[in-house]
Amino acid sequence: MEFKTKPSQKFDLPKRIARLGELASNLWWTWQPESAHIFGKLDYDLWERLGHNPIRFLQEVNRKRLTRFAKDKDYLDVYDAFFKKFDSYFTKKSWAQKAYPEFNGKPVAYFSMEFGLHETLPIYSGGLGVLAGDHLKESSDLGLPLVAVGFMYAQGYFSQRISEDGWQESLNNPLTFEYLPISLVTKNKKPLTVQVEFPDRNVSLQIWEVRVGQVPLYLLDSNVEGNNDFDRLLTARLYWSDLDRRVMQEVLLGVGGVRALRALGLKPAVWHMNEGHAAFLTLERARELVASGSTFVDAAKKTLGQNVFTTHTPVPAGNDEFPLWLIDKYLAKLWPELGLTREEFMDIAKNQKSHTETFSMPILALKLSGGSNGVSELHGEVSREMWNFLWPQKAEKDVPIQHITNGVHTANWMARRLNNLFEKYLGTKWYDHLDDPATWSKIDTIPDAELWAVRQHLKRKMTFYMRERVRDRWTRGGFHPVQVVSSGVLINPYALTIGFARRFATYKRANLILSDVDRLLNLINRPNMPVQIIFAGKAHPADEPGKQLIQKVYRTVKRAETGGRLIFLEDYDMNLARYLVQGVDVWMNTPRRPMEASGTSGMKAAINGALNFSVLDGWWREAYNGRNGWSIGQEREYASQELQDIDDAEDLYQTLEQKIIPLYYNRDAKEISHEWIAMVKNSMQTIIPQFSTRRMVKEYVEKFYAPALKK
Repeated sequence: MEFKTKPSQKFDLPKRIARLGELASNLWWTWQPESAHIFGKLDYDLWERLGHNPIRFLQEVNRKRLTRFAKDKDYLDVYDAFFKKFDSYFTKKSWAQKAYPEFNGKPVAYFSMEFGLHETLPIYSGGLGVLAGDHLKESSDLGLPLVAVGFMYAQGYFSQRISEDGWQESLNNPLTFEYLPISLVTKNKKPLTVQVEFPDRNVSLQIWEVRVGQVPLYLLDSNVEGNNDFDRLLTARLYWSDLDRRVMQEVLLGVGGVRALRALGLKPAVWHMNEGHAAFLTLERARELVASGSTFVDAAKKTLGQNVFTTHTPVPAGNDEFPLWLIDKYLAKLWPELGLTREEFMDIAKNQKSHTETFSMPILALKLSGGSNGVSELHGEVSREMWNFLWPQKAEKDVPIQHITNGVHTANWMARRLNNLFEKYLGTKWYDHLDDPATWSKIDTIPDAELWAVRQHLKRKMTFYMRERVRDRWTRGGFHPVQVVSSGVLINPYALTIGFARRFATYKRANLILSDVDRLLNLINRPNMPVQIIFAGKAHPADEPGKQLIQKVYRTVKRAETGGRLIFLEDYDMNLARYLVQGVDVWMNTPRRPMEASGTSGMKAAINGALNFSVLDGWWREAYNGRNGWSIGQEREYASQELQDIDDAEDLYQTLEQKIIPLYYNRDAKEISHEWIAMVKNSMQTIIPQFSTRRMVKEYVEKFYAPALKK
């Protein structure tokens, strides 16, 4: 069968630089430091105004400018060198081809509810999606034959506006497909579709393809002629609060995703579920074998070894469960096809520990997967304790849930100026040896003054961006002066700057540092030692406690006594995240231990020279060595959350007052803090090689993917 992709966009480009259209259509450009110059040099103002969207940029840039640059020798030299790199990337023999040739023709299928690839494709809400996006980028870099499945959210993810009183307002931003790097998959000149059966109707799905380097990402879309109005909206929005839509979405992802890959002629050897949302794929794979004559028990055994499940959180809200009546409503046709009674079907994933009996997606994934893992060492321990009841005959330590600590895609998050510094002192091929600790011994050869200068440059770049962001909002109107100040217009590029940016869930305790406001005001307003704290993040539109937390933080931020040194940046996305993790001096993280499964934002900050100041939870518990950052609180259990919060807040204040602030401002005659830079170097040496997706994806291959091929 022959499949084609129908692009949603067309370009009119001079022949000499026509490959810009090819580059714009593959998200490989998003992790190449030179890309901003390849596009931006053509018209920097337009590139910035369009939010770094190369598809739209090439559609709108003046043709005369393109013609001029198509004859510009300096530009063409850069262009040719860049596309030489581009071609080499897709033709060179990869790590996977050398180390694991058995994967040839046997792809890994990676399912996720969201993918954070770039801010111009907002089909993600937070860390889970960004981790998935980084997983795809690293798989491409390693040459791992991986295909991914998710949803094409036509309404994108919401934009956040903060009212004068601090209340989060949600604005929908319907996506314009002509501006996206997507192509519709067609067969015989018609959209390729698959169907998913529900008891009273069928739902059709069309398939969009996104190229992430060498990895194809297939996005399912129910906005298809023939579906009713309700069903056409099923894939329109990320994480419906309506349980009917939510369970239907997860059936479409799991069942529809398997059928989409089959329709594309793909035969994955490994099926990786990034969180439990896609767990219905285990039943669809079993159903295929039952239809061929197997019993469900035999089918489950045969497919078990190829199923991999990653759980990302111990928080109940992140572990989807559905009332049994809802499963009756939408899956009543499935259990007969599996050769099961209703009771047998429900027993596969029934959560007996729930107050009311529910069908648990993590339980479904855990019971029907041969490999399961948490996303940090501590989270692995928490998960084994949490799910021990599924294996009552096993001791907690023997529960079959391993751990693979998350990582970040270094090239995607590291500042270009820092990359240039590393090329100068670590060698031009340092990135090829990213996960080799020996590479990082050379970091001590970087002069303190040069590293300090790069860090100061990145902070100035961040402050300039923040001020321009405020200017843009002000010129559009409807922005109160107090909101202008609260958005960072008074930011000082030379003051110690702390970042706190993440999803505003209550367990992340964004307000911990506000526990004693008078003490905080004294701390940030010290003469000659000022401190700035930048907050950013969204709460889910249905998370009222999360929105109330934002409001509480914002009301403190806008107090006149803060002098503009407390800042809240609205509409946190990947672009804003990039400026923050590159520009702040300290990255603060205050989850209520042990609720933070891993976290990755602190890793992104660390690879750019920011120092972590965090609770010993998730990844930081593994990374912290006493010389590469600071800890908050203790590794212990508390009788109550109130006592834990009191102790953690006191430790946070003392560490800031007695250690962090004095160290940063302990400068020599050239205004350089050498002790601070020593910690930065130690942080980079210990964190960059260990907490990269390079190490992470290799670990998935070694622990799960390669063994699955033999089962």
